[in-house]
Amino acid sequence: MDATLPSISPARQETSSYGGLARGSQWFKALPNKLNAIVMEIARKTKKLGQEDPRRVYHSLKVGLALTLISLYYYFQPLYDGFGENAVWAVITVVVVFEFSVGATLGKGLNRMLATLTAGALALGTHRLATLSGTTGEAILISSSIFITAAIVTFMKFFPNLKARYDYGLTIFNLTFCLVSVSGYRDDEVLETAHERLSTIIMGSCLSVFICVCIYPVWIGEDLHNLVATNMEKLGNFLEGFGDQYFKVSEEPQSNDSKSLLQGYKSVLTSKSGEETMANLARWEPGHGGFRFRHPWKIYLKIGNLTRECAYKIEALNSYLNSDIQAPVEIRSKIQDPCTKISVECSRALKELASTIKKMTRARSADLPIASSKTAAEELKDLLKTSLWEEEELLQILPAVSVAALQLEIVECTEKIAGSVYELANEASFKRMDTTFHRGVVQPVPNSIDASDHTITIAE
Repeated sequence: MDATLPSISPARQETSSYGGLARGSQWFKALPNKLNAIVMEIARKTKKLGQEDPRRVYHSLKVGLALTLISLYYYFQPLYDGFGENAVWAVITVVVVFEFSVGATLGKGLNRMLATLTAGALALGTHRLATLSGTTGEAILISSSIFITAAIVTFMKFFPNLKARYDYGLTIFNLTFCLVSVSGYRDDEVLETAHERLSTIIMGSCLSVFICVCIYPVWIGEDLHNLVATNMEKLGNFLEGFGDQYFKVSEEPQSNDSKSLLQGYKSVLTSKSGEETMANLARWEPGHGGFRFRHPWKIYLKIGNLTRECAYKIEALNSYLNSDIQAPVEIRSKIQDPCTKISVECSRALKELASTIKKMTRARSADLPIASSKTAAEELKDLLKTSLWEEEELLQILPAVSVAALQLEIVECTEKIAGSVYELANEASFKRMDTTFHRGVVQPVPNSIDASDHTITIAE
């Protein structure tokens, strides 16, 4: 049985082709508006990036300046005659070495120069020894040396301390040793080639470090310093608002700013890798400002770990704010006073410690709020030991008791953080606060005035 396809009428074909042309025409008409929207969106994001951190703009300009200056090797004939095609290594070095911060640039630059120098010297020695072994022996000796050296250097990367500071240098060592060893097998002028490459790499590294340090330098150590202090402030902001939020002291709806303050601690939970990277790069930086050459960067990591430990406990506290299982109001009211005092005093202590780090002062201004929080913690412990809870059901009191236990742990964490901050202040030789009281005159209070309650304010 023959199957016949349905025929399409000419009128329908004409309508279909007209619809396609109309859609195409509309697309071309809308294209300028779409391109304009894309350009405006890119411009908006670019402006936002520059406003968030103007150092990004400076860094981009510095990289452009460094590449422009290093390109002079190609423009001036005497310089090009001195290095020839090996001048490209100077350009490559600037592109690879120039980083956002001084510590990263200096670390990469020194790693590249030292690795190139040592690997080049070792490869030249291997080449010289291999040439004494004949044609066949030379190839075997060079191949064996490449295998052994590459295996040893690659295994060295698995040592955590070496990987943290010299990972890039070990990679460049492998690359340089292999390039010089292999090229020396066919090139008789291997010594001259190695000298030219080493010279251009040193020049590129030095130029990168010079521009990075001298023109709007970005000190990664300062970023770590401020990050640690800011993280403590975020924990303090949460604890400051936790009491009112958990015990529902205020009936007003929570504002967006309050919500953002209560959620700010979450960034502290994921700051470990960033802090470790900053600390490793900060060790390369020279002394500047209040940061001396051998600044105790390891203590910043210690403070960061303790801050995260406290942040995990705060994360557990935050879960009770939005939990479906809540203790009754009358049960929460029993622990309200000591818990609120603990939150407020720990918040004050953390903010005082953050201020101590930011101002780089050796003041023990956090001792008083820590002592107050410990007193409130003892009151809370005594309250939990009383018989007030015997008449309540376990499931009703369990959330409130868990909140109380977490706050007791936060008091201990705050005390540990304070100890580490004071250790940092001593090791880094922070400036001492002037606590000298100046002599003054006390005016007697007239008998006509009720002197039963007066406040004495001492200005700083």
